[in-house]
Amino acid sequence: MKIYGIEKFSMVDWDGKIVCTLFASGCNFRCPFCHNASLALSEGNELDQEEIFDFLEKRKGLLDGVCLSGGEPTLHHDIEDFVGKIKAMGYKVKLDTNGTNPKAVKGLIEKGLVDYIAMDIKNCPHKYASTVGVSSITLDNILESVSIIKSSSIPHEFRTTLIKEFHNEEDMKLVASIIEGCDGYFLQHYVDRDSCISHGFTPIDKATAEDWLNHFNGKAKRTALRGY
Repeated sequence: MKIYGIEKFSMVDWDGKIVCTLFASGCNFRCPFCHNASLALSEGNELDQEEIFDFLEKRKGLLDGVCLSGGEPTLHHDIEDFVGKIKAMGYKVKLDTNGTNPKAVKGLIEKGLVDYIAMDIKNCPHKYASTVGVSSITLDNILESVSIIKSSSIPHEFRTTLIKEFHNEEDMKLVASIIEGCDGYFLQHYVDRDSCISHGFTPIDKATAEDWLNHFNGKAKRTALRGY
């Protein structure tokens, strides 16, 4: 895997755990509101894997786990080998994914290589392509990943970052029907940062987000706002 970034100590990437977060390069989406533009575009320098594993070896007993984020980690064909090495060191692993590679998600689950999965649900189906900034998208892959994750025994969550230019209440009702039966669902506050691909979008206010969250009550075991 090509790892372009590392957060050596994080208490926000996996609820209740202290982790090291690794950022894989490359993404098949171009979400204009993405906070990791350089990763999505594979800009920057690849980190030495030997140094990454040396660091993890030294942090045994101090970190609870490793969060594998991106970019999109499942684009890398050697993800199972990479995660297998992390698991062999005794770490728990969380995967952040956009769900476009259900085969990879299923493989990691079946081989016992992940302990938690967080998948982004960008929008309702008919708005997906415009929201993720690509001309076309295979929605069947997204829905298959949702199904695989929901039906697994792996603790998991789905989340949507709210932006006025992309989302409305009817969209949220459709998303709620897609994720029904999941462990957790979170509506996230958008912040325009220098690292975003594009700028000038409008966050959804807290009161509106709270109203929209009601559509997910009873659909997911846990629901909450993040970043508000």
